[in-house]
Amino acid sequence: MTVPQFAVVTDGGLDAYTGLKNNVPVAPFSVIFGSESFRTHDIARTELYRRLEAGGPHPTSAQPTPQDWLQAYEQTAQRNVLALTISSGLSGSLNSAEQSRRLFPGKLTIHDSRTLSAAQAFQVHAAQTAAERGESLETALRWVRQVADETELYFTIDTLEYLRRGGRIGRVAATLGGLLNLKPVIHVDKTTGTYENVGRARSYRAAIEAVVAQITRKYGEGTPLRVGFLYGNIQQDADVARELVAAHHPILWDGQAPVNPVLNIHTGPRALGIAAAPGPWPWEK
Repeated sequence: MTVPQFAVVTDGGLDAYTGLKNNVPVAPFSVIFGSESFRTHDIARTELYRRLEAGGPHPTSAQPTPQDWLQAYEQTAQRNVLALTISSGLSGSLNSAEQSRRLFPGKLTIHDSRTLSAAQAFQVHAAQTAAERGESLETALRWVRQVADETELYFTIDTLEYLRRGGRIGRVAATLGGLLNLKPVIHVDKTTGTYENVGRARSYRAAIEAVVAQITRKYGEGTPLRVGFLYGNIQQDADVARELVAAHHPILWDGQAPVNPVLNIHTGPRALGIAAAPGPWPWEK
């Protein structure tokens, strides 16, 4: 039996896939509705959507605390831990992980994923694969960085209203987008670790097509891909996206996962995302 040389933990920026090695301890975010606070996965998605659509006070999110990170480390029963965080350009979770060093008596290595969600899941999969194979921490980090370099994440949303409510877009822009029925196509820029608007469409179906077109433009027609699909309140959106991807690329691996509540409070109920990477995993090449 292979003995892992280190353990892997991550934070609530992760959208986990059952087909990947994503079952690792998580330092959770919180979703806050006024005086009520829920850990990332302690609020049912149906209840989250009901509250979002009810139009009451818009929820906020809170990053994991240093103590949350410590609890995740302790779950591993290891004293050599690799922590993968959501992009530091999108959250202060990395800072909390850094602060947790003084609480943890073992060796702690922190990696900024510079992304989130499905793309973060790909990196966690790489790290956990290395751990389970008994590889060194250095090998794990090499695989994680390779996966980070080759993976792109794009998504679209049905309405700009929830970005407006959360203060991430102005009222005028949100109103104009609503009048024109514009659906943004958003990319996570890995250099800055922040969102970048790379396109727009006049219908939701066209926005899904635009997301797929971005992927084909990036990797080239016919390139085999590993693909993680994300969906909000309509899982069939992911099925549509898969059909579109499969029309242009052989699919080496794919999976579907719901968007987690922390991201959903900004996107709104209906959202579609795709993380894609070319060819086999680094350890399969």
